[in-house]
Amino acid sequence: MFQLLWILILGLILGAVARLLLSGKQDIPIWLTMIVGVVGAWLGNAVAGWIGVRHTGGVDWIRHALQLGFAVCLVALATSMWSGRHQIRR
Repeated sequence: MFQLLWILILGLILGAVARLLLSGKQDIPIWLTMIVGVVGAWLGNAVAGWIGVRHTGGVDWIRHALQLGFAVCLVALATSMWSGRHQIRR
């Protein structure tokens, strides 16, 4: 249970930082930001394990950079899809 809570908190933080790094307004809801952050963290961990930098001595900077990079890409993708979806309805 605590691990799930930690994953959601990490997803919210990664999604929020990704939104701050992107220029312009990201008109997506907070729940979508959290989901995108969680998926970005998961993909970053998977790629870090694949290239062999998931577990290192000290802080895993490469893994964290991969997580944030995926979160930024996914927030940008989600923003374009979300705004396109809502412009069609209007």
